Amino acid sequence: MTAITASMVKELREKSGAGMMDAKKALEETGGDMEAAVDFLRKKGLAKAEKKSSRTAAEGLVSVATSGTTGVAVEVNSETDFVARNDQFQGFVRNLTDKAMNEASNLEELMEADMGGKSVKDTLTDLIATIGENMSVRRMEKLSVGKGAVVSYVHNAVADNLGKIGVLVALESEGNQTKLEELGKQLAMHVAAAFPKYLDRDSVDPEAAEREKNVLREQAMAEGKPAEIVEKMLEGRMRKFYEEICLLDQTFVMDGETKVSKVLENAAGDVGAPVKLTAYTRVQLGEGIEKEEEDFAAEVAKAANA
Repeated sequence: MTAITASMVKELREKSGAGMMDAKKALEETGGDMEAAVDFLRKKGLAKAEKKSSRTAAEGLVSVATSGTTGVAVEVNSETDFVARNDQFQGFVRNLTDKAMNEASNLEELMEADMGGKSVKDTLTDLIATIGENMSVRRMEKLSVGKGAVVSYVHNAVADNLGKIGVLVALESEGNQTKLEELGKQLAMHVAAAFPKYLDRDSVDPEAAEREKNVLREQAMAEGKPAEIVEKMLEGRMRKFYEEICLLDQTFVMDGETKVSKVLENAAGDVGAPVKLTAYTRVQLGEGIEKEEEDFAAEVAKAANA
């Protein structure tokens, strides 16, 4: 039987990131075969990941990156904000964002991309085993334009291009690049603050618009208004509805009075060419995830019985 030495344990720990006792056990189970021990730990890591997958991962980081006419935003979730501040986790997120920028067009491709000889999916599994928390790569959004710029903004940043809300704005124009990026930054900050649901009225889900119109119609009728007055009231109320949810119809938060569509129109003179906002994305950390709430006593009891 091969003797398991301290140097072998050290080597395996460096290769796998596993704890000392786990590394020693893996070498014992595999008769000192280093590659088999790595596989043994990976399998153990998979088991750990499965056990942790039922735990809610609503913390983490949103990362953004841009390069001229292309930009990407990625959301990676963890269980705690503490892990989001971990250098190893942040390094993984930065590396992942670089992969998304240069090697993937969607989330499925990103998870299969190579990251140091392993797929992103397998690298994440190893990270879960090492750090000890459930994690997931939840979203990837990518925007591009033919001519112009894709500009990013991160709100509640914890480090460069890493934070709680990531925004991308795609501006199509042949004008001055520097001026275009300055405009894009302001528009991205607006998107972060105003939370538009759609780019413009044509983008609004017809069913959602009809549902809203029916609700507003019933409200007006309940006020006892005549039918012809109700229809006129509907025009004004639907206009307000669009102003709340459509980016181009919203009032620009930077001045509190100009419509975003007018801001773009006015920007043509400064940029030196017409400017069209073709797309945007707003990725907010944990958006839509139902986070389990547990009192401290219950949490302690669960840990004691684990």
